[in-house]
Amino acid sequence: MGEVNPGGMPQGRGQETENLIPGVKDVIAVSSGKGGVGKSTVAANLAVALAQSWGTVGLMDADIYGPNIPMMMGVSKPPEQQDGKLLPAESHGVKIISMGFFMPEETAIVWRGPMVHKAIQQFFGDVLWGELDYLLIDLPPGTGDAQLTLSQLVPLSGAITVTTPQEVALYDVRKGMSMFQKVNVPLLGIIENMSFFVCGHCGERTEIFSHGGGERAAEKLGIPFLGRIPIDPAIRAGGDTGLPIVVANPESRPARAFKDIAAKLAATISTPAGEGQSVPRIESLLKKIKKPISAG
Repeated sequence: MGEVNPGGMPQGRGQETENLIPGVKDVIAVSSGKGGVGKSTVAANLAVALAQSWGTVGLMDADIYGPNIPMMMGVSKPPEQQDGKLLPAESHGVKIISMGFFMPEETAIVWRGPMVHKAIQQFFGDVLWGELDYLLIDLPPGTGDAQLTLSQLVPLSGAITVTTPQEVALYDVRKGMSMFQKVNVPLLGIIENMSFFVCGHCGERTEIFSHGGGERAAEKLGIPFLGRIPIDPAIRAGGDTGLPIVVANPESRPARAFKDIAAKLAATISTPAGEGQSVPRIESLLKKIKKPISAG
């Protein structure tokens, strides 16, 4: 690895043709069709839940323009260098890398596509990930340079899509599926976030953003529905304080939901092809869609 640039990121060496992460068994993209659906919150809690019960886990913050994972995971100390590479930070049993470690908080990252590509390449090839069962990639929302770069650099076990129940979010889910079709990545399942709210005083359940749209979309496409996450102030508080709810309150309803999703994801990935449970490819799924997915 070459010299360190002014932002603190080590310069890469053009390694697209190499096996950048030989010790990593499964690489999982965590995506969303639009912003504001809680994708990074899901990625952080899911990574910790997997680390608690299912193996060794890394979490790459590939949302170059809005890197929130360091705050959500409660770590601010930049990774150290060893033998010309970076040792990822660690928090709650998860190895972490993010552009947030290398840029001042008040500094906006204004980069064109090639620079985004280079940064993500370095996150793979210039970081000492070691042996991992799972490497989760927190992607920026939508479809763009980071998604294309990821599909070019490493073989993906598949992608998770995070959505909220309302129709505008579900409409964007279909766009994201189309993108994964183009880069030949299987979809591991859909997670419905902000699914409902339960009042802490009276126990009344309110479906603020409608309900069930993520499950109906998954059923229509014949892909796994991994679960639903409720709206809970404790989830937000955990993201602000760097203490994910699966750590802060492991027996709470949201924490149990994240753990259940982690179990389903681990089972989905571990199922060998040819047993009737293999993950369907996106290109075959999209043929089933004749009109935009409806939330109703």
